[in-house]
Amino acid sequence: MHLNFNFTAVQVLWTLTFAGLLVLMVVLLGRDRVRHFPWFTGSIVLAALRLLAARLLFGRMSEITLSTIFITMGDLSTVVGLMVVLEMALNAFSTAKRLLWIVWPPILVAMAAGLLAVWGPWPAWKTLTADSALASLRLMQLVAQKGDLLVNLLTVELGLLVVLFGRIYKAGWRSHTQQILIGLSTTALAQLAVQGVWQSIAMKVAPHTQAEYQRIIGLRDKLFNASSAVFIVVLVWWIVCLWINEPGTAEPAQIAEPQAEEAQ
Repeated sequence: MHLNFNFTAVQVLWTLTFAGLLVLMVVLLGRDRVRHFPWFTGSIVLAALRLLAARLLFGRMSEITLSTIFITMGDLSTVVGLMVVLEMALNAFSTAKRLLWIVWPPILVAMAAGLLAVWGPWPAWKTLTADSALASLRLMQLVAQKGDLLVNLLTVELGLLVVLFGRIYKAGWRSHTQQILIGLSTTALAQLAVQGVWQSIAMKVAPHTQAEYQRIIGLRDKLFNASSAVFIVVLVWWIVCLWINEPGTAEPAQIAEPQAEEAQ
């Protein structure tokens, strides 16, 4: 019997990503990780909603309505992403001295803001401040794009700090905080690499024929598919790591059992 599966790479990646997000949400809820990482859990839920909305709404609504929905969700993702960075920093360095909290955050934000300022083209301010609905959407889109880039830069910086110094505080190698940050940093690095390579190609290569244009678009799709594949690997990493308890912790049932024996 000959089996013919007409699935494209995008469809396979979408299915694996959505399934991974659902399994991760089950792990977060079932293993009581939401209490420790509420904003990270919220970011996973929002990622699943964006993925589902893209599949269900694309091609079924007017372009302006669809753009408004996804740009708004992009802005919301930026806010949630910043809260995830703050949540991970608090979990990792909650025992750090106040002086470190006064010195390091401004340094990290300044470094990320400097890179953000020189990364990619910026639209003319006149086009963003025009009194029209389209200009408002452009401004919201700019916030979503640059905000996502800022979150990625801050995530990489924080991930590097936690890997280097986390064991001194509360985020050693086998801690869930460091494991989550390793995944976040890996995803952020993949997205930054793809954006950097694509911007370099788009600025330097000008297609002169339809064949050249198709080749460039095909290369872009491969780059974004590679980034999606990295995220799937990260999802598997999170599922495995968050299923396992941190060293020195026990299941609630295991803690309650000795207490019940003492009461008898």
